[in-house]
Amino acid sequence: MSIAVKRVYEPPAKSDGYRVLIDRLWPRGLKKEDVPLDQWAKELAPSSALRQWFGHDPARWESFRQRYAGELDKLTEHWHPLAERAAKHAVTLLYGARDEEHNNAVVLKAYLENWLRSHGPR
Repeated sequence: MSIAVKRVYEPPAKSDGYRVLIDRLWPRGLKKEDVPLDQWAKELAPSSALRQWFGHDPARWESFRQRYAGELDKLTEHWHPLAERAAKHAVTLLYGARDEEHNNAVVLKAYLENWLRSHGPR
């Protein structure tokens, strides 16, 4: 199992494997044609309401993690194929936020890894 997290502004590396942008909004200052990625999974991003409520405020981090996990619980059809891929190949979750510790990619990575540990690939 190999899931990495990386800012979309960082240069790609061969070790990235399958690169997935998981932000609902396209990152500022980047042209779509200039970002090497395999998938833009907008549907895996936190809802607009949750994203706006969180506002990247570290004081809201624990609550954000729980609420976002609750949203992911309802999006199995969107994250399950990504988990299956990560069980066999390298996957890198790309995000645009400046905060490297408090962002949706960190939550999604932990969510997928937890699911894979408890369920394993099909």
